[in-house]
Amino acid sequence: QVQVVESGGGLVQTGGSLRLSCAASGSIHSINAMGWYRQAPGKQRELVARIGDSTIYGNSVKDRFTISRDNAKNMVYLQMNSLKPDDTAVYYCAAIGVRLQGSNYRSDYWGKGTLVTVSS
Repeated sequence: QVQVVESGGGLVQTGGSLRLSCAASGSIHSINAMGWYRQAPGKQRELVARIGDSTIYGNSVKDRFTISRDNAKNMVYLQMNSLKPDDTAVYYCAAIGVRLQGSNYRSDYWGKGTLVTVSS
């Protein structure tokens, strides 16, 4: 009933920039937070950034990435600057603490991911 769809991934050179977008749709009453996570080959999924009442960044992306959110549109964005090869990963968008219309429960929903490749 809830769909989370990322866009904006691609190939970029070291030092370049990309802007990722994510839209959550469906019979949504409210979303507590939205965030970006990434997973590189052979590594665990890690937090990139999350925005709700507060904003959190992973240590590896602080001062380079900026997360923003449009609550009215249920969208979240990730501006990535000064990209490094270590940023290469599949980036996943998460809608966190989603309450559906007519429900008192909250669940998390994940997108399928978008690939970001940073060439050296």
